[in-house]
Amino acid sequence: MGVTDFGHMQEISRHVRELLGIEEPLFIRSITLPYRDNMGLFLERKAPTGKKADALTFSQFIQKAGLEPYTTTPPLQGSQAMEGVGALPASQDMQRQN
Repeated sequence: MGVTDFGHMQEISRHVRELLGIEEPLFIRSITLPYRDNMGLFLERKAPTGKKADALTFSQFIQKAGLEPYTTTPPLQGSQAMEGVGALPASQDMQRQN
């Protein structure tokens, strides 16, 4: 992509998180808070490369981690909504199936 400005990288990351419907991973997050959304946790697990990470599916991750098969991701609002797009983020798609 040729993006070298850190500010631009942060902006791109923010937009990707909005499209996927996941929250920003805060490193100062208290351990007393409930788990983050399932999709965010799954993507963190998939971040390292290798055969194990490539083979891991979302349903396997949910089962192995002992998480509920749904999330409570708030819906996108206003300009963040994906108007005209027929696809939902995977976390919201999972909610509809249950």
